[in-house]
Amino acid sequence: MKTTNNTVLITGGGSGIGLETARKFAAHGNKVVITGRNIEKLNAAASGLDNVSVFQCDVTVESDLDALVEHLELNFPELNILINNAGNAYNYSLAENSNAYDGAKKEIEVNYLAPLRLTEKLTPFLKTKEHAAVINITSVVAIIPWAVMPTYSASKAASQAYTRLLRLSLAKSPVKVFEVLPPLTDTEFAKNIPVNKIHPSVIADAIIEGLSSDRYDIRIGFSEHFFNLNKESSEKAFNAFNGVA
Repeated sequence: MKTTNNTVLITGGGSGIGLETARKFAAHGNKVVITGRNIEKLNAAASGLDNVSVFQCDVTVESDLDALVEHLELNFPELNILINNAGNAYNYSLAENSNAYDGAKKEIEVNYLAPLRLTEKLTPFLKTKEHAAVINITSVVAIIPWAVMPTYSASKAASQAYTRLLRLSLAKSPVKVFEVLPPLTDTEFAKNIPVNKIHPSVIADAIIEGLSSDRYDIRIGFSEHFFNLNKESSEKAFNAFNGVA
């Protein structure tokens, strides 16, 4: 798929993977719209970038999504790429009294239900374009659940299942469906997790490359390693990922 002259919507575009992806797409000659809940953060993110505009939107609020879709139809009728990037994650152990239900509810809402709803609202719009794509940011933990982020892992597994079935459902349409599986990335919500992380720009570069080569499953860094290990033995991969001897 082409990587220039697109109009791209990126949720959660004010920082981290979303911002770096916006930067890369803008540098490749695309128009970009970034969304998020904090308008000051969005404006600061877009201030140093060309061809990047902002729209304040909480992806978990349907009225906000309706306002976003109306804004896009009116001001960016050429929109042809949706990147579902907004995410939420909690770090805790299921062995403790960690209030896992509340964390899981928020993660499922942001990581799975919100992109599902936005994609459903925009799919008829995207299907009218000659070249279009939905790009869902999942995670290596969609392949192998991680005890450090147990309910986040579950939410990303749900997102992966949805992404694969959306790809199948839209196979005869102009809309291509991509899944991006980053390893742990150096973003705000991962700052307190003491493991090696990669820079968000690496993810952004991989998205551009994957789009250009129609590589629908974009596994980055050790995501590819654990994908292959999981094919060899799911138990071996699970134990290695979770540090089980």
